[in-house]
Amino acid sequence: MPTLLLIRHGDNEFIARNKLAGRLPGVHLNDKGRQQAAALAVLLAQAPLKAIYSSPMERAVETAQPLAAALGLEVQVRPQLIELNYGRWQGRTFKQLARIKLWKTVHDNPSVVRFPGGESFVEVQQRVAAELDAIAALHGDDELVACFSHGDVIRLAVAYYLQMPLNAYQRLSVQTCSITVLVHNKEHVAVPHINQVAGFEIKPPPPKKEEKKAQAHAAAAAVGPA
Repeated sequence: MPTLLLIRHGDNEFIARNKLAGRLPGVHLNDKGRQQAAALAVLLAQAPLKAIYSSPMERAVETAQPLAAALGLEVQVRPQLIELNYGRWQGRTFKQLARIKLWKTVHDNPSVVRFPGGESFVEVQQRVAAELDAIAALHGDDELVACFSHGDVIRLAVAYYLQMPLNAYQRLSVQTCSITVLVHNKEHVAVPHINQVAGFEIKPPPPKKEEKKAQAHAAAAAVGPA
């Protein structure tokens, strides 16, 4: 029963700018993403990994490379681990996308959604589950492998193996450079860990407009007249 580590790629400027990268080429890790990939390599440097697989997207391969170098393994690209094809939504900000009528359906009933010029959630879930099963079939009992992919792709895979309704998949969290574990048993696939992140940090919610105004007035009062 091989164990698969599903690892989301590290941070990039599209994430920092709240934009949807999708399959756009040339999306590379930023400084934070490179730091995450380096930290991941240190964390897993002693893990008995037999193979490292990756989505062909640059940000995924770049996240996998430090770990592969530390373990003396090659990054094997698997096209079916690629990001969801968001079609004409790619490259747009989430603020822009939130104005589109389909946005509400994406969140309320994703099982019926096909992105304009792109894939459906059902198709993505089917392809990634088939790919992970195929990767597992390449490895023997007790072997450990890593698969670098993308947030929605990993969440859809987890929902599939947990037999969750596809419409509930967005309740799952998969942060950048997080590790989710799949254990392929003969009877089923177990999911003992989801979204494991080293150095987890809870950030307070951003202040509301009223709080920002109060903070600005307080700061001005503290400075006093010029």
